Amino acid sequence: MRSLGSATRAQVRAWVRSTPGTHIWLLVIGITSLVIASASEGLEAFLLHRTSSNIHELDQHPLQSLLISGFWMVNPSSFLLYAVLFEVFHANVERWLGTARWLCVVAVAHIAATLISQEILLLAIESHSAPRSMKHVVDIGVSYGLAGSVGVLAYRVPRPWRWAYLAGAVLFFAVPLTTGGTYTDIGHAIALALGLALWPLTRGRPTWRRPTGRKAAREPARSRRPRWRR
Repeated sequence: MRSLGSATRAQVRAWVRSTPGTHIWLLVIGITSLVIASASEGLEAFLLHRTSSNIHELDQHPLQSLLISGFWMVNPSSFLLYAVLFEVFHANVERWLGTARWLCVVAVAHIAATLISQEILLLAIESHSAPRSMKHVVDIGVSYGLAGSVGVLAYRVPRPWRWAYLAGAVLFFAVPLTTGGTYTDIGHAIALALGLALWPLTRGRPTWRRPTGRKAAREPARSRRPRWRR
């Protein structure tokens, strides 16, 4: 039992070391979530609006709001859910593509989806389709970067399962748009599309593959694990 526990801890350490960006980001989000959870109502409102990437903040502090907004969440209670999603999507993408390429995916998805969705909102305000107060709406969170990772991870899934993965991802982000979605939902759809558009970053990277049929039956049990294909 002791050796099993040591092996598990070693695997966890190896996983974290191979995905430093994901876990540093997750640590920062955990800290900011604790700040929001322990803050007074007035301080919470100030922090959420000050770190938002809404139209007002983008106009006043464009670079600062784009960067800082990716390290806060409106609902600290959702941290555990996002921790699981980070491990499933961000960590797998970072380990697969490398930290630099993963950061590129996250940055493009977060920044572009934020700017495009806020520009759409601004056009709606100018055409009187949305109230002017929407310029100050809270717009923070990690979901745009996450949607980008969901998109690019499709290229790690081998055919024909890739199509099922794509269908599930598209449905997940498209359904809110067809049922009275918000401008944030538009941003999610844009971020997913951007992740899919970044397929050149996946060139030369392996996909998941399992041996099948009689070949798998002839192989030793210890070799029946996912194999890499280039």
